[in-house]
Amino acid sequence: MKQKIMRVGNSVGVTVPASFVKSVGIRVGDQVKVETILESGQVIYTFKGAKQLSFNVLQPVKNNESN
Repeated sequence: MKQKIMRVGNSVGVTVPASFVKSVGIRVGDQVKVETILESGQVIYTFKGAKQLSFNVLQPVKNNESN
């Protein structure tokens, strides 16, 4: 999944696709834990109360340096 960073007031945000929201059962107003791993450039979002996805719902993320 590839998303853009957007301006939200004086902050910035990343949108979450509706299909993902429906798949994991999260809603507007739910809390999200954000972890960053600066060495690898990773950001990990953990949604409290989200349901576990089966492996057939998950799709591999391709690491494409050119994008």
